[in-house]
Amino acid sequence: MEKKKVKGKRKEKISISKEDAPKKEEVCEIFDVEKNGKEETIKSCGVEEEKPSSPEQLKKEKKIFLTIFFVMLGLVLMFLAFLLFAYLTNTFQVNGVKFSVDKSTIVGTTLYRTFLPVTYNGTKANYNFWLRTDPRKLNDINFSGNLVFQSNMVINTTDSLNCNGDGIIATANILKLYNVLGIKVMKDANASCDSQGRYMFLNILKGNETKVEQFGPECYNIYVSNCEVLPGTERFMLQTFTEVNKKLNP
Repeated sequence: MEKKKVKGKRKEKISISKEDAPKKEEVCEIFDVEKNGKEETIKSCGVEEEKPSSPEQLKKEKKIFLTIFFVMLGLVLMFLAFLLFAYLTNTFQVNGVKFSVDKSTIVGTTLYRTFLPVTYNGTKANYNFWLRTDPRKLNDINFSGNLVFQSNMVINTTDSLNCNGDGIIATANILKLYNVLGIKVMKDANASCDSQGRYMFLNILKGNETKVEQFGPECYNIYVSNCEVLPGTERFMLQTFTEVNKKLNP
């Protein structure tokens, strides 16, 4: 009598379920056998009925699904809260002027960015300005008087206020700001405050206290104590941003 040697078997499942009927599957087992040195494949099939999930099983699966859903929802909410916190921490307003904290423009230095809307070659854009003093602290520096704009400005430095290069940065920042505003800025050592207010006059000088003081129609002294030339001039710039913002958003 010939002997058959079973070399292996495989199982196949074919769904034969119908709507509104118990789900059934056709299950086939495939055997690889060896007979007289030759391989043969034998296939044996039958029908297997799947049992429907019990209420307890459905309840358990629902609980697992809800747990995963709420965990994912919590992670999304935490991520959105983090983004909101980062935004609120890095953006703020001072006197109606918007600022954002910038730590990437100059590595190792925290800057405070704001902008003014300008029109360049017929296209509207934002012109960025960076302050080195926290604008929220600039209001601690007294500004006495009212800032009035004219089409021309004379800026002078009475005393030597280089202050490790801060004096150059301070003067350049004011020059850039007023040029963007369309005000022509010049230096004239012989100029002084114009009693008729035909031009703005800004004088930067040493003082016992860092402050800004109006002493004529459109004339201003920026007093600098302990080389606080950047805080003093940036206080003047903050007042400029404030007045421009009022004109743009009456």
